[in-house]
Amino acid sequence: MYYKGFYHLFYQYNPKGAVWGNIVWAHSVSKDMINWIPLEPAIVPSKPFDKYGCWSGSATILPGNKPVILYTGIINNKPAPGYQVQNYAIPANYSDPLLREWIKPDDNPIVKPTSENVSSFRDPTTAWFNNGHWKMIVGSKYKQRGIVYLYRSRDFRKWTKAKHTLHDKPDTGMWECPDFFPVSPRGSKGLETSVLGRKIKHVFKVSLDLTRFEYYTIGTYNPITDKYYPDKNSVDGWAGLRYDYGNFYASKTFFDPAQNRRILWGWANESSTSFEDVTKGWAGIQLIPRKVWLDPSGKQLLQWPIRELEKLRCDRVHLSSKKLNMGDVVEVKGITAAQADVEVVFKFSNLDEAETFDSKWSELPSENLAMEICGMKGTTKEGGLGPFGLLTLASSNLQEYTPVFFRVFKTLDKKYKVLMCSDAKPSSLNQNEYKPSFAGFVDVDLAEKKLSLRSLIDHSVVESFGEGGKTVITSRVYPTLAVGGDAHLYLFNNGTQTIIVEKLNAWSMNKPQFMN
Repeated sequence: MYYKGFYHLFYQYNPKGAVWGNIVWAHSVSKDMINWIPLEPAIVPSKPFDKYGCWSGSATILPGNKPVILYTGIINNKPAPGYQVQNYAIPANYSDPLLREWIKPDDNPIVKPTSENVSSFRDPTTAWFNNGHWKMIVGSKYKQRGIVYLYRSRDFRKWTKAKHTLHDKPDTGMWECPDFFPVSPRGSKGLETSVLGRKIKHVFKVSLDLTRFEYYTIGTYNPITDKYYPDKNSVDGWAGLRYDYGNFYASKTFFDPAQNRRILWGWANESSTSFEDVTKGWAGIQLIPRKVWLDPSGKQLLQWPIRELEKLRCDRVHLSSKKLNMGDVVEVKGITAAQADVEVVFKFSNLDEAETFDSKWSELPSENLAMEICGMKGTTKEGGLGPFGLLTLASSNLQEYTPVFFRVFKTLDKKYKVLMCSDAKPSSLNQNEYKPSFAGFVDVDLAEKKLSLRSLIDHSVVESFGEGGKTVITSRVYPTLAVGGDAHLYLFNNGTQTIIVEKLNAWSMNKPQFMN
């Protein structure tokens, strides 16, 4: 949240080690979301209503610029993973812009499960206000039906459960970390969470415990009935849209009133072993904050790294009109390849070489179709129009590299499907790591015969934004050779169609002045 000139990040943290457990609400503050100063934890287990853990939740700014936190407290370790209730906390001193001390009033918990699943009842959202009531939702499940229960309050302390859910869906399992917010039908400015309007769309997001991916729909919220209805063309379930098709979970958005934008922030866990996490002394990262807004088509969201990140850029390298024939691998020199920001536009003269989209692939599960194709094809298998893109975090002899690339297919009805991959399989010689072939399709008009890519490379993470943020993929990778000064960055093409690098801008990235 943003309060009195500072961005506040509260995050799930184990002060006792680099493994899950002993969860508190750690607290850091920033002026720009790039440089962060850690403070004392805001909320720690201390009372009967959170004795066994202070789990995830949200912040809401009440009238008079008064922040309040809603969070899940664990009151008993059984039934596993814990008996869950919803609590609130308020600042001890509203005049302190750092909000260093928080009070947990004794009238907690404010929401207790009655008929709900007591061990799957968590993660209250940022609240919104209409028709004289505050509204908030809590993630849950009934058998395998994913659910968000709706609660209403006039004073933010006494909450009443609605007779119906805001939304639910069978066969999706537990809905963690739900998020619900309005988006403007045009332009990239964000909206405060309570904004309503005839043309305003709403986004509903859940983190699915069963798949460990996040899914969202775009739809309509009826403030009279307090129901959410996904648009007909917005797939509701495992095959739906994702913020990120890679290592990205438990995200939250907030409205930034200082810049009139909505910020999305996600967490990436490690793909290394627990032993390696303990050895290095830390586990889990927050990814780069992203501005998020509705695509002009109205069918999906767009995401882009916040512009404050660009303050870390230095040592720019520029290329233009560089031809990539089949088999070409061209090094981008002059930057620190292990810590870089790369923007590139690829161009091709025609679509004739696009491979035929295999009809048998339609039999694969639609929710993992892109991953399956990326895993089968990869970078080493020659194609027609692609694979082409970047080899990030590469060793000099290409024993290790993390490719981020496009591959274009032609369907039987003479349309085109653009596949974007971030393939961790060749990323490391260490065989103990989880190295998936993450992928997603890019909904793009190829009339201009161009595709753009931006990759943020930071030692063990590669965040990639396809076609202006239509498709985003994050990979966690742990090279053994392509480390620090021994990491390289390459352009490549392994398709029969010649690719032109219309323009490339790459920067070394400085470290922030203050790091958490």
